[in-house]
Amino acid sequence: MLDVQKIRKDFPILNRVVNGKPLIYFDNAATSQTPQQVIDVIVDYYSNYNANIHRGVHALSQEATDAYESARQKIQNHFNAEYAHEIIFTSGTTHGINLVANGFSSLLKEGDEVLVSALEHHSNIVPWQMLCERTGATLKVIPMNANGELVLSGFDVLLNERTKLVFVNHISNALGTINPIEYIIEKAHEFGAAILVDGAQSCPHLKPDVRALDVDFYVCSAHKVCGPTGIGMLYGKEEWLKKLPPYQGGGEMISEVTFEKTTYADLPHKFEAGTPNVCGGIAFGAAIDYMNAIGFKTIAQYENELLNYATAQLEQIEGLKIYGTAQEKTSVISFNVGNIHPYDIGTILDKMGIAVRTGHHCAQPIMDFYNIPGTIRASFMFYNTKAEIDTFITALKKAIMMLG
Repeated sequence: MLDVQKIRKDFPILNRVVNGKPLIYFDNAATSQTPQQVIDVIVDYYSNYNANIHRGVHALSQEATDAYESARQKIQNHFNAEYAHEIIFTSGTTHGINLVANGFSSLLKEGDEVLVSALEHHSNIVPWQMLCERTGATLKVIPMNANGELVLSGFDVLLNERTKLVFVNHISNALGTINPIEYIIEKAHEFGAAILVDGAQSCPHLKPDVRALDVDFYVCSAHKVCGPTGIGMLYGKEEWLKKLPPYQGGGEMISEVTFEKTTYADLPHKFEAGTPNVCGGIAFGAAIDYMNAIGFKTIAQYENELLNYATAQLEQIEGLKIYGTAQEKTSVISFNVGNIHPYDIGTILDKMGIAVRTGHHCAQPIMDFYNIPGTIRASFMFYNTKAEIDTFITALKKAIMMLG
């Protein structure tokens, strides 16, 4: 059973006062907070063994290299990748997606088709549009329904022998929908298509097994899983990573350089040009350790309780409409109240110390589907409480009265 009060003591920021009120942080889908255990790892790195990695023979460089590669192995084990070199450190989910999109520029041609779901974040739409512009391939969209679920019959119709790539998020950042990626991966592979899954929103709540999923590419960001910003992970099957050309040129990604020709390093360094975010990588590993110590089954069970508790209370508020009512969803609630603009409610909630996200959540096609400018989004993590939800509901009712 999760001891939330004990866990909350690990997060210094939860002691903050904002606008004279204790902070209630419900913007976890944008970024999670960082426990002291991870902060300590960051401080320890810069205090004791800050050095560039892989190329140094001195003690600090060796220590930093060992810690960085140890973190890669932690991430490999967490996602159950077959090889550590299938884990590519990136600056985040967006970087990983662009790396793959760039690589496929030389593998696609006019007449090829790529599929993207209607539930995607802009970072899993725009790179594929750019890829299609470069190659002449055609982008097609897997439709969604009013509950915020993908229409799998529509997906089946779109698949054909011209389909080369499929892109879908594991969980929608705007609606919290958990997509049936097992089915999508299996069907895509029946047509020989590769598939990339955006795991930015799933990794804080679930523990993906990339081998069991048989996914070709999987991406995520550390800052969603209690780690630092500016670091993330691309998992790619070895066979695919060997096919893709390097994304950037520079130090570390080379084997040999002459003015006549350069040969490239083996995986994973082929895709890790330049000095990496060494501290970020090490802290990413520490964040994975922290969350695994709590346990993802425990986390999912508790967060589902928060989701159900908050949903039941929100549904009692007159004029409030929740967007995203999929049968399978995680602890994200997007809603509007009557004709009140989401920004106005979000601003008043902030005055009461409550952090929520307002706007289109980098998912404008979803907002267009519902014909709305945006939503108010409350997203919960395992360090949030039902008492915070009670305070949030009271504050929300006050905001509605003020704006109604």
